[in-house]
Amino acid sequence: MQTYRIPHTDLEVSRIAYGCMHLGGPWEAETLSDEVRRRAAEAVQTALEVGINLFDHADIYSRGKSEAVFGELLKAGLVRRDEIVLQTKCGIRFKDDPPGTPQRYDFSYEHIVRSVEGSLRRLQTDYVDLLLLHRPDPLMEPEEVARAFDELHRSGKVRYFGVSNHTAAQMALLARYVDQPLVVNQLELSLLHAYLIEDGIVANHDNAPAYAGVTGLLDYCRLHDVLVQAWSPLGGGRLLDPPVEADGRTLRAAEAVARMAEAQQVPREAIALAWLLRHPAPIQPIIGTLRPERIRACARADTVALSREAWYALLTAARGERVP
Repeated sequence: MQTYRIPHTDLEVSRIAYGCMHLGGPWEAETLSDEVRRRAAEAVQTALEVGINLFDHADIYSRGKSEAVFGELLKAGLVRRDEIVLQTKCGIRFKDDPPGTPQRYDFSYEHIVRSVEGSLRRLQTDYVDLLLLHRPDPLMEPEEVARAFDELHRSGKVRYFGVSNHTAAQMALLARYVDQPLVVNQLELSLLHAYLIEDGIVANHDNAPAYAGVTGLLDYCRLHDVLVQAWSPLGGGRLLDPPVEADGRTLRAAEAVARMAEAQQVPREAIALAWLLRHPAPIQPIIGTLRPERIRACARADTVALSREAWYALLTAARGERVP
């Protein structure tokens, strides 16, 4: 698989990453079952076989069990630590943690450091290559974040830092205080959720949506050499198997993907992901399926080169109208 070099780092990462949210099985289960362990091992091994080397975690995924089962694979030697790029996220806290508290975001120094130390224990490793702040905390005090980043970097527990679901302005504010560059922003992006791409297209036109021209987020990331990672790049599977009650945008996009996949004799996954890979940002899709055949189908996107016309044809289908 082709790779990206993440700017301001020495990390060479696969164009497609593997998201580990589902590795730990049901969130409500208290322990890992043998079946969950088997499926996790099979999925991770398949991802490695197709050339994926970046594995994306978060401290909350399956309430810590996703990191824990991956840590077992590392300890067993099924995954070699020096051959992968390990990424995790922190900042989301569940309701009743501790009892009586609401679900919330927490970028305090204490929580960031404590979360990373917990992730390292579960992953059974001394360091993570990338730490992302999961969702923006309106109560963020950037000086505290900077102090946490400094300690984690100085101790060797985190090599590089980034964010997830942050706006350009939120990134700029944080960048003013932290010494380490923000090298990644993980965002929801797909043919069904293309608002960040359409943002600059529909700005300053009649009947432009409220978001148009407001964020400039993709341009900010390109300007500041930030790798964009796309979560839910297949629209939660709706681009492949739209539900009966799907809206018009979903049906149009799924039909266009299916037609193009048939014409090019590749899986539908490959077309939907190639649409993101075609963007010059660049964009790294994060896939999350546990099914080996779907992982292999997604990897085929690395071999698909969409023309400008094909890219716009898919966008037009999803929009239901031509670009302005």
